Amino acid sequence: MNFFKGLFKFISSKIFLIQLVIAIALTVIIGFIVLQWLDSTTNHDQRIAVPNLAKMSIDEAKEVLANKDLRLKVREDSANFNPDYPRYSVIDQDPKGGSTVKENRKIYVTLNPSGYQKIEVPDVIHQTRRQAEPMLVASGFKIGTVTYKPDMSDQVLELRYKGKGIKPGIMLEKTSTIDLVVGDNGGRKLNLSTEDQ
Repeated sequence: MNFFKGLFKFISSKIFLIQLVIAIALTVIIGFIVLQWLDSTTNHDQRIAVPNLAKMSIDEAKEVLANKDLRLKVREDSANFNPDYPRYSVIDQDPKGGSTVKENRKIYVTLNPSGYQKIEVPDVIHQTRRQAEPMLVASGFKIGTVTYKPDMSDQVLELRYKGKGIKPGIMLEKTSTIDLVVGDNGGRKLNLSTEDQ
């Protein structure tokens, strides 16, 4: 009983109340100082609009970002060639143009490769034109001119690229145009319907 009486007397004393007020004031002051420090070091209210870097060279993009106190980081992952963009120009970025970020933020960019990736020409020799064309198109090639050569079959006899004969298995850029030399089926040209061509 004496313990509670003494505790109550101490809590209601002037010394305890002064110490309590000092402790609360110090907590508020320290909290305010810490918040101000965090605000200044993290640039809490500072926002920079990210520029759109599309079609810029890497040097142009670096300069534009440096003027805004931002940094450029090139992604190492490969992108598919886009003929609408200059070679080695920016085709994608993260964050996107128009986003707002803090100072010194890294902007990740993907560059357009120097050209389409090279792919293997499938072996369509001795297959009919009807079989060969879809295989070439599915692989990523375009069909150019089809010429007929005297032969008893209606099969593909030769593949040509830019006027020169090529062998299956060589590597050409995707979307390359391949010409076909097809047998004329014993002197009778094939009358293929438009949907087969």
